[in-house]
Amino acid sequence: MKILHINQSDIGGGAAIAGYRLHQGLLQQGIDSKLLVGIVKTDRDPRIADVSRKYRVDNHIYRFTSGLGLNYINLLSTFDIPQHQFYQEADILNFHNLHTGYFNYLAIPKLTETKPAIFTLHDMWSFTGHCAYSYDCDRWKIGCGKCPYPDIYPKIRRDNTQLEWKLKNWVYSSSNLTIVAPSNWLAEQAKASILSRYPIHCIPYGIDTEAYQPIDTQQCREVLGLPIGRKVIMFGATNLNETRKGGDLVFNALQNLPHSLKEETVLLTFGNKGEEIAKQIGMKVFSLGYLNSDRLKSIAYSAADLFIFPTRADNLPLVLQESMACGTPMVSFKIGGVPDLVRPGITGYLAQPEDTQDFCDGIVKLLEDEQLRKTMSQNCRAIAISEYSLELQASRYIKLYKQVLQ
Repeated sequence: MKILHINQSDIGGGAAIAGYRLHQGLLQQGIDSKLLVGIVKTDRDPRIADVSRKYRVDNHIYRFTSGLGLNYINLLSTFDIPQHQFYQEADILNFHNLHTGYFNYLAIPKLTETKPAIFTLHDMWSFTGHCAYSYDCDRWKIGCGKCPYPDIYPKIRRDNTQLEWKLKNWVYSSSNLTIVAPSNWLAEQAKASILSRYPIHCIPYGIDTEAYQPIDTQQCREVLGLPIGRKVIMFGATNLNETRKGGDLVFNALQNLPHSLKEETVLLTFGNKGEEIAKQIGMKVFSLGYLNSDRLKSIAYSAADLFIFPTRADNLPLVLQESMACGTPMVSFKIGGVPDLVRPGITGYLAQPEDTQDFCDGIVKLLEDEQLRKTMSQNCRAIAISEYSLELQASRYIKLYKQVLQ
């Protein structure tokens, strides 16, 4: 059985990392897995190739389609994928993120004409008129149009969301797909969308619980140069200033912390723009910058008493999985797929969306109760092993691949 994953990148971004981890899990179980991606970041891996682009033609058409507010349909090079050796050798395709500027979704019927495909959703883009997350808008259920958020990623220059929704609906009427959603929330969204015509399965992301595991806290703090005898709270995202990840909500929540608790606590951040946080919060901040090493991230999670994640919209955040596997309790908002991981009283604290005082209260509650954090830490690690191991995810996909091929 030969699998071809088509994704935005091999390791660039959350969806890419999730897809790459699945690829590794399949290889470990003896499955022939390859990646065809928009941007290759790993070095000289024969199992990874980039999608060939006709930049001059694609860019010329883009001048017209972007003005219409239609993203990605200028990419004619996608129709050449069947000529690629990886495609020709594959038994089944596995689509991942198709919306970062390397793939034309109008090619899906052609690509699935002779080969069935699993479509692993990483956000809502596949069934909306343009956006990756619709927030409080549910017009994607009725055909979009009159978009309230044209500037949400991927942004549009003109509101043609109803036409894009219709194009996607036509694509799905002519394609051979099986849908996988990593979170219960995204699975329910898909069932209420134009994807409901297909079988929809919920298979959570897998994580390498050997690469991510608890490490001695004091040793980790010494390695990172953190002060002895202080509590450590941690916040991480690819871009800490991204509105969706709630950087502004972190500022408000931490500013509401009791002064005495601020004095004995430091904030540890990883991701881009961490230096800007230090200027706005009245507490000591240690910024690790962008981390792509599993080992370094494990050290950071293990150094923290608490991981905070004030997201406004998310599927099944990898950072929460990583924190859980390292035994670090979490505080987040009751948003999207977050409740699958942050379970109140078990693995962390769930605040009401946008309520920074509730979020602050959760931080205080967990920081001031060492025994509760210890119990939660044990729960986090146990759940990561039993529900989110890479081996379990890979075996679920293998079973689904075989089912689809049969």
